[in-house]
Amino acid sequence: MTITKVIIRKLFDGPKIKGIASIIVDDEFTIHDIKIIEGVERLFCAMPNRHSEDGRYQDIVHPISQEARQKIEEAILEEYYSAIHQEATAS
Repeated sequence: MTITKVIIRKLFDGPKIKGIASIIVDDEFTIHDIKIIEGVERLFCAMPNRHSEDGRYQDIVHPISQEARQKIEEAILEEYYSAIHQEATAS
C-alpha cells in the first residue's frame, strides 16, 4: 500500500479536533473525513465513522494491520504539520 496523496481539507483551532484529511491510496482509492485529533499524549488519526442506531460509533473504513495504520497516520500528520507551518508563515 502506497499513500500517493494526502489532502488536509480543514484545520481547526479547537481543543480536540485539529483537522480533517483525505488520502489517496495507490492512485486508485480515496478515503475522506479522517479526523486529526489531539489525544492525551499525542495527535492521532481517527478513521471515518458513523453513529449506529444503538448509539455507538462504527468505523466505515479502517486499516487491518498496525503497520498500515502507522503508514496512514505518519503521512497525514506530516502533511498536517506542513499545513500548520504554512498557515503560520502566511499570517
